[in-house]
Amino acid sequence: MRAVAAITLGLVLAGPVAVSGQIFAPQTFEQYFRVEWQVTRNRTHPVIEGYVYNHAVQAAERMLLQIDRLDASGGVVGHSTVRLLGDIPKNGRGYFRASVPDAVSYRVQVLAFDWNCSDGGGM
Repeated sequence: MRAVAAITLGLVLAGPVAVSGQIFAPQTFEQYFRVEWQVTRNRTHPVIEGYVYNHAVQAAERMLLQIDRLDASGGVVGHSTVRLLGDIPKNGRGYFRASVPDAVSYRVQVLAFDWNCSDGGGM
């Protein structure tokens, strides 16, 4: 019981633990990434495919893109997500492809990612 009390007291006296990580607004993704894409059509539905270009000084991994379906006035009528396979190396690109429902137009943007720090780069 004394050990538990000592550990609890030690944690309280140590104060809050710093959590590392970065939080980005979606607009700031544009300084690191550029998305190029096009809509093609297979036999049954539209397909969006393209590349995400990484302009950062380190690799990105676990990237998730959001594909918005837009109506004629530019309003969002639905969305879907697609995950890129593998890392996107610094100064490199990553390919993506996703089947999507029909829409008047689309918007593709980076939704989330993690930095891969194992390549020795740093922000």
